[in-house]
Amino acid sequence: MATDPNSNKKNLTREQKRKALDEATKPKDSKSNSLETKQPKENKEKVSSTEERPRKARRRILPIWLRIIIVLLLSALALVLGLMVGYGVLGDGKPTDALNWETWQHIWDIVTKTE
Repeated sequence: MATDPNSNKKNLTREQKRKALDEATKPKDSKSNSLETKQPKENKEKVSSTEERPRKARRRILPIWLRIIIVLLLSALALVLGLMVGYGVLGDGKPTDALNWETWQHIWDIVTKTE
């Protein structure tokens, strides 16, 4: 609970707490800031010189549209390989049968119970 040092440790209202907090967190004068006085002058000069230089544009090796295409192709490849491994290795069938339309039609008929 925030207390005012001048109030002899009495409980404060919300407004008084907010006011005390604002005063405590208010930035001090730049002359009295201990962080600025501890920094060497050389660091200040370096910071100001980097601000003056224009930023270089970032050159990308792969454009964003190409990255999206690559991710989609890799996802499709992972899906096909997963189907082949699941059907061929785990399901004791031929891995290439996972790519046949007749296989999927048969699975769909089993799921919908049309056969």
